[in-house]
Amino acid sequence: MAALADMDLGELKAQLAAVEAAVHAKQTAAEGAAALAGTIKNKYSKLYDRVSVSAVHACPEKGASLIGASIVVGGWVKTGRVADKGALCFLEINDGTGPVNLQCVVRADVHAIDELKATGTCVVVEGEVKAPPEGASQAVELHVSKVLHVGPCDAAKYPIAKKKISLEFLREKIHLRTRTNTIAAIARIRSALSYATHTFFHDNGFLYVHTPLITQSDCEGAGEMFQVTTLLGAADEATEEAPAPTSEAIAAKRAECEAAGEAVKTVKDAAKAEGGDKAAVKPAVDAMLKLKSELAEMETAARKIGGIFRDENGKIDYSRDFFHEPTFLTVSGQLNVETYACAMTSVYTFGPTFRAENSNTSRHLAEFWMVEPELAFADLQDDMDCAEAYLKHCVTHVLEHCDEDLEFFEKNISKDNLRERLRSVATQDFARITYTEAVEHVVKAAESGAKKFEFPVEWGSDLQSEHERYLTEVVFENRPVIVRDYPKGIKAFYMRENDDGKTVAAMDMLVPGVGELMGGSQREERLDVLERRIEEVGLEKESYWWYLDLRRYGSVPHAGFGLGFERLVQYCTGVENIRDVIPFPRFPGSAEF
Repeated sequence: MAALADMDLGELKAQLAAVEAAVHAKQTAAEGAAALAGTIKNKYSKLYDRVSVSAVHACPEKGASLIGASIVVGGWVKTGRVADKGALCFLEINDGTGPVNLQCVVRADVHAIDELKATGTCVVVEGEVKAPPEGASQAVELHVSKVLHVGPCDAAKYPIAKKKISLEFLREKIHLRTRTNTIAAIARIRSALSYATHTFFHDNGFLYVHTPLITQSDCEGAGEMFQVTTLLGAADEATEEAPAPTSEAIAAKRAECEAAGEAVKTVKDAAKAEGGDKAAVKPAVDAMLKLKSELAEMETAARKIGGIFRDENGKIDYSRDFFHEPTFLTVSGQLNVETYACAMTSVYTFGPTFRAENSNTSRHLAEFWMVEPELAFADLQDDMDCAEAYLKHCVTHVLEHCDEDLEFFEKNISKDNLRERLRSVATQDFARITYTEAVEHVVKAAESGAKKFEFPVEWGSDLQSEHERYLTEVVFENRPVIVRDYPKGIKAFYMRENDDGKTVAAMDMLVPGVGELMGGSQREERLDVLERRIEEVGLEKESYWWYLDLRRYGSVPHAGFGLGFERLVQYCTGVENIRDVIPFPRFPGSAEF
């Protein structure tokens, strides 16, 4: 009191003003935090008025601008740590919207801790955003005042425990693996690249076309296609059917028909004679027709082998199948999307494709997604320019929007400086060389002993991954390379033949660390040349009548390329096995889930 009495009145007023200002600032901050919290509520999660974990961390000052606000978050427990002799529990929860967890502090008097702490438990909690103790890694934590939902998880049986788990093991737990940091980060990168794909083509005037999954055309001519048929159900039911007529029984029935035919002829001749019995003709004809009907049924039944009808040559009679012709799952949407390019100029398709290649390598899937743009009034140069710009756009997008996920891959998965590699792709002009020049580089290195290759190469053979990586990583010093003008013997029939008669206007894009990432070509727009190429590779022109019509009626120079989308996800994450970058991998012996 004495000190207060001795205080100068002006000094006392200043201190009071400072206190009032601090209180006002705190109130203003709290009001600002509450207002900010209201703006980040999930628009379609009004059941709880929930905000996402990533939205919390995305607020100014890594979420510190929310301090004082009351919010609701939901997610799955990554770790649960009991402290203060059971009085508190620290839950690290994540809702999949970002790589960073949110720490939630729950007191035992708010909810039974044992119901919350198990890894995998789903919780929705309400509480106040507060600053964590000094030295904490996060800028904020949530002090829980109410638990709104608990989806319990039996920790003893939960296969995705908090310990480190191999990607091989996770392939057996496809339905749960997205809860791991690695697969969740892959999912976010994949989503970002999908978005970047659509924005690139939309912003450049391309029309998005949905091409069919079911087709009767083999785009690649490789024949490794999954067949689509409804005939197998009849084969399963064949065991319940009567045995097929024997050839002897059919021959006997045919002889009966011939005898009945002769009998009809005899009866007709007799009826024509004077006083003949015309009434006897109809029964004889009816008997003959009945025998012929029985013969036809027997011949048809004889062609049904194992429940499936065959034609006269013993081949499956597809006229009885759903589509009346042999039908398959598509290996590419390119041929279909060309029909739109030849009417609407710049188009693209982005969807699943299939290949029945019995391969168990880390680079192959039976079901995979393809990005396939097609450009009318364009040549190979335009095609290469578009492909380079598209890749740069996608890489730039993930660099700008997925930095935390890329940092995670850089630390845990990638064997190189991932972000630096991606920045290099996004900022450099790609090198461009011919196939002939590429072969010369590889042969020169092999002959000089500068580089040993597992597979030899000569002009006319396909470049292997080791050759492609040598070109990008050594010859061009970690720079993407586009190789053009390949021998026509190793490329598809629809690629435009160059004037030399030996090569086609095709290109492959090679990138460091991977090799080939995408391939494309200028399409053959000359009807006579395309017809000859179809015959040269042993395909039937009749199957491609509609594709030839595009050249027959208003042909236009056009080009396009195809990108295996999973390869792009691999490239942007450093993940080595392609089965880990698609939500539900399909490969030989595995189509579960």
